[in-house]
Amino acid sequence: MLYLAYYFPPSRASGVFRARATANHFAEQGWDVTVLRAPDRFFYEFVRSVDEALVDTVDPRVEVLQPEMDFFAWDNDLRNYSFWRGNFPVLAQRRYQRRLDTTFPEHYVTWAESAVRTGRRLHRERPFDLVIATGNPFASFWAAWQLERRTKVPFVIDYRDSWTLDQFENTEKFPPGHAAWKWEAEIHRTAAAAVHVNEALRDWHAAKYPYAADRMQVVLNGWDPDVMDAEAFSSAPDESRPLTFAFVGTLTHVQPIGSLLEGYRLMAAAGSHPGARLDFFGHIGFFSAQEMKLRAELGLDKEIEGVTYRGPVPKSEIGTAYAASDVLVFLNGGSKYVTTGKVFEYMATGKPIVSVHERGCAAEELLRDYPLWFEPASLDPADVAAAMADAGDAARKADPGTAARAREYARSFTREAALAPFEQWARDLVGKGR
Repeated sequence: MLYLAYYFPPSRASGVFRARATANHFAEQGWDVTVLRAPDRFFYEFVRSVDEALVDTVDPRVEVLQPEMDFFAWDNDLRNYSFWRGNFPVLAQRRYQRRLDTTFPEHYVTWAESAVRTGRRLHRERPFDLVIATGNPFASFWAAWQLERRTKVPFVIDYRDSWTLDQFENTEKFPPGHAAWKWEAEIHRTAAAAVHVNEALRDWHAAKYPYAADRMQVVLNGWDPDVMDAEAFSSAPDESRPLTFAFVGTLTHVQPIGSLLEGYRLMAAAGSHPGARLDFFGHIGFFSAQEMKLRAELGLDKEIEGVTYRGPVPKSEIGTAYAASDVLVFLNGGSKYVTTGKVFEYMATGKPIVSVHERGCAAEELLRDYPLWFEPASLDPADVAAAMADAGDAARKADPGTAARAREYARSFTREAALAPFEQWARDLVGKGR
């Protein structure tokens, strides 16, 4: 299998965990897996967003290569400019834009072109049976499409995120006539399958591209037992200390953090769970350059009594953040198209989960049968405060039977459980072609 995954360890982008799990699972099932990812320079120099501990969690049988690319869109250091760009910047920009207009409308297209060249070379040396491309960026889809044209190897496109749908605003991302629509339609005509992370996204794309609907399937995200021992979490908080509410994940501008902070304040003011803390574990934004701006936008640039930003936690040590928490706060941008992978880890702990997001979020379908889920009536801070207080009561009660049912429910959402049917489908597809 050739796997086109631009974001792959050491990147810490949210989609990395699905990509890492996919490569590992296929390797464990006996596939020879080659991953083409972004160059180190992109992760270390431009986005400065890495978790080197993740590299050690990639199956050693997986071969990982870094096709080269042009960093024109990211490199603002004049010392790195070519003679052409340094002396004729306007013409250089026009030529660069013309390349996007005539090839593929993403800055990552030069990486995709290199991936096609690399893929063809590798295929000549040892033929691939299947190509899987995960997006974003969606230039990986274009690369898979190009490879199919030149090698006739079937390909699958995996939508970690939607390409033409704004999942948070429930609107189309591009105006009519934009090249993205043409390319998405064309790629769907050829792909052996299109994979989505939830039914709502599958349904939206099936309506948009009905001729490909029978080739669309859902592969949920999940939690990773290899980096998170669910059995290690105690369901009984230490009675000698106040409760700890915690958010674990990446903070972004689409999350209703204001409702959470005010809800926490109201809960504390009402005397519910005296001394209870609210901790935030994780990065602020996906790229280091966003952090200071987002801190101010999210209200975390000033001291808030009882609220602590504890910083990022390497994926390999994520269990420590969960172990230190009594109630988990599922803070999400919300929308019927948004599930997020973090909800699966939350459920695996067997701890109370309180939702802070708009009603109708796709994750609700998963949480509905989780026995320790607490959903506010709305995002009004008073409703959030009430739900947090109820979740805190459940944590103090710490009923072993309820916690056991919660963990049992979560066991059906491991990465392996999600990927096993897809891997078997891929094996059957390859078998039919032989």
